[in-house]
Amino acid sequence: MIHFDRFMLDNGLRVLVHEDHDTPMAVVNVMYDVGARDEHPDRTGFAHLFEHLMFGGSKNIPDYDEPLQRAGGENNAYTTNDLTNYYCQLPAKNLETAFWLESDRMMELAFTKKSLNVQRKVVCEEFKEHYLNKPYGDIWHRMRALCYQVHPYRWMTIGQELSHVEKASMEDVRSFFFKHYRPANAILVVAGAVTTEQVKGLANKWFGNIPSGEKYLRSLPAEPVQTASRHTDVFADVPANALIMAWHMDARLEQGYYAADLITEILGGGNSSRLYHALVKEQKIFSALEVHHFGSTDKGLVALESRLVDGVSHEKAKAALEAELDRLINNAIPEAELEKVKNKTESMIVFEDMSLTNRAASLAHYELLGDASLMNTELDRYRSVTVEDIINTGNNIFRKENSNTMFYHAGKPSHA
Repeated sequence: MIHFDRFMLDNGLRVLVHEDHDTPMAVVNVMYDVGARDEHPDRTGFAHLFEHLMFGGSKNIPDYDEPLQRAGGENNAYTTNDLTNYYCQLPAKNLETAFWLESDRMMELAFTKKSLNVQRKVVCEEFKEHYLNKPYGDIWHRMRALCYQVHPYRWMTIGQELSHVEKASMEDVRSFFFKHYRPANAILVVAGAVTTEQVKGLANKWFGNIPSGEKYLRSLPAEPVQTASRHTDVFADVPANALIMAWHMDARLEQGYYAADLITEILGGGNSSRLYHALVKEQKIFSALEVHHFGSTDKGLVALESRLVDGVSHEKAKAALEAELDRLINNAIPEAELEKVKNKTESMIVFEDMSLTNRAASLAHYELLGDASLMNTELDRYRSVTVEDIINTGNNIFRKENSNTMFYHAGKPSHA
């Protein structure tokens, strides 16, 4: 059970406090309710760009990292399609340093031409290195566009096109900041050797005078139910043929999400999983295979990524894969196998919660989803999944008309 207190400042900033006096450290986590799904289709990559810009200096503090390091702290950030998260850990005795830093960049970034040019260049180089020039780097650019027709999950957090960030103007950037990075759209979590009263005082002192901003009300187009299978071929100079498949699944708070999560473990969770055992070890069709999902807030994807053994055709590999999926959805999974993946999932969650940084981020995420106390009922949701749920969810996900397939061909560059 993760205990926490919650209060809200007059400007709409939600604050959660998780006291843990078994550590001398404190974590300050600021989560903003903005991700790649909130970008304009002609200006993608902005949420990720801001992950970099937020470290480029704020109105009164030209260098974020240096004062934090002097206070014995470290920091990082990440962006997803659903959210943006910034966090730092430092000795609890220096807690106010983190409040000073985080509040100043929430108040107003420096927005200098130099900072924008530097961070824009960094993001563009990242785009080129990891997505344009890296073998198989374009897989999810292409797969997202195949799987999603209208929902903004159809582009990655790095952006849909390099030109969107390259052409980002100062006006574009300022507008995006003041729309999304406001107290009304943020959640502050403070965890560690702190008290709620101490955090209340610091929160009011450092964040209380920041203008609220308008609460961002999301109105995204719902992705229609897929009614026909989709296929694409890619030709590229890569070491081996690859087969990539994806199927739509339930959203993060829907019950089917938990069954889908367990299904990905059953199928591809390590060397003892069904697909690895049958298709890598026994039939030697794939040289590497991974099954995962994206944990999306809105309806997401179950994904399979694999590399084919030389001489095995895409058609043979897909047929062998689909035979294993049929075996899952047409035959009741043994209770012992289901219990095994439940125990593994529970162990992973418990292990993650041992980290103070992870606990703070999880509280922020569940609060963003609707209520931080959901964090304390996650294990119950996994435990409640039955054999029948696995069959029903599997049948719903792995319908042929719900499938998206990419045959990635090695040796010939694509002109697509």
